[in-house]
Amino acid sequence: MLVPVILAGGSGTRLWPLSREAYPKQFIPLLQDQSLFQHTLGRLSHIKDCAKPIVVGNEQHRFLMAEQIRQSSQHCDIILEPCFKGTALAVALAAVHALAQYDSDVLLLVLPADHVIEDIAGFVNTVNEGILAAENGKLVTFGVRPTHAETGYGYIQQGDKLENQQGFTIARFIEKPDQKTAQRLFESQTFLWNSGMFLFSASAFLQELLLHEKGMFHTAKAAIGNGQRDADFIRPNQKDFEQCPTDSIDYAVMEKTINGAVIPLQSTWNDVGAWDALTQLLPQDEQNNVCIGDVVAQKSQNCLIHANQRLVVAVGVKDLVIVETQDAVLVLDKAHAQDVKQVVTTLRDNKRKEVTFHRRVSRPWGSFESIDSGDRFQVKRITVAVGEKLSLQRHHHRSEHWVVVKGTARVTRGDEVFLLSENQSTYIPIGVNHRLENVGKLPLEMIEVQSGAYLGEDDILRLDDQYGRQAMKSSHSEDGQVVTEVN
Repeated sequence: MLVPVILAGGSGTRLWPLSREAYPKQFIPLLQDQSLFQHTLGRLSHIKDCAKPIVVGNEQHRFLMAEQIRQSSQHCDIILEPCFKGTALAVALAAVHALAQYDSDVLLLVLPADHVIEDIAGFVNTVNEGILAAENGKLVTFGVRPTHAETGYGYIQQGDKLENQQGFTIARFIEKPDQKTAQRLFESQTFLWNSGMFLFSASAFLQELLLHEKGMFHTAKAAIGNGQRDADFIRPNQKDFEQCPTDSIDYAVMEKTINGAVIPLQSTWNDVGAWDALTQLLPQDEQNNVCIGDVVAQKSQNCLIHANQRLVVAVGVKDLVIVETQDAVLVLDKAHAQDVKQVVTTLRDNKRKEVTFHRRVSRPWGSFESIDSGDRFQVKRITVAVGEKLSLQRHHHRSEHWVVVKGTARVTRGDEVFLLSENQSTYIPIGVNHRLENVGKLPLEMIEVQSGAYLGEDDILRLDDQYGRQAMKSSHSEDGQVVTEVN
């Protein structure tokens, strides 16, 4: 039996400002109406005898994952990592869980959630070859034949040809090289890009982990064994989980095992790892520009221009990436596409909220958008999906004014329960229990004005919540602005 394992915990920092920690690239519809994560789920339907997938992702993204899985008409087990510990522990958790679900050993097809693979038939053929090798005890990784000297990928050197099978033994791994080394590796024709996709039996992987990283093996066993299950969410024990060091599957297992094998992928492949990679996947005009949104490009060449909210005009420029969002604008020389990660690190060190959130933030009940804020006030646009409701809660330091812009709201305010329609409003005093619910047939849109001496989102006592959330910690920037939102 083949059990897909989708690794969905990445942060996609090189695609900032479109990708944020709370809404990373794998959940964004970068190419079509569906996200990269949903395309990854969709590819599984072409593989015969696939069992229910296991998705391993961040606790912070649980509702994004669940909603996109629902939209894809899939059923998945979702393992929620309390924090990021690398791909080795993520796969170990999935392996332990899979062995507990089935009476016999299973094969695990490990796929990152953010890859673009256009030749589905070639992908399926490669997986079938990987199955044969894994059934013979190999720990398989899939390599990609390089099309150019790339410094943003790791490399795998092919060893000897596998006997009576497709693929090769693994001679060595090489981390992301400099340009001169990348050119040499490309010209040798014996190196493949490391795709981060794997196929092996659950028991074989865990045996290798026990041999090379004993502590991680026992951590995975304990975290799943002492964890909890809530519907489709599987929550490993946080105390056990946090004791484990951070490591990748390559370092922890694949570079140490004597049973490794690499099989070339029979398809084009792109991990959309940076803005220059996205350029290769989108239509270009006569001047090799990729223009998305409300864009005017004149006398400009070889640019990617992404307008999210406003008109963006580019005149007389070339080889640039220009990305506009509501709260940030990136202007980047394509030659420095990999350096966006360092920019994000700098912003994080400076406690900038733009690293984590867009102005529009998704929530299980809908979304909110920050419109304005200042001393003792904050304004938000709140959208509640049909049939959804916010938690029953109260605040100790702020009051709220609600104005319905569209739709019908059921408001709980203390002992009162009443309806509000368009252009009607209400006031929530400090310390009063309250709840907002959409009881209409259209999305409910509302303006919320908060006022008070302290507007931090940790000023919340949640009394009842249909999504199973608890009060969450909130962080603040140095100027006191809220960085997280827990409604």
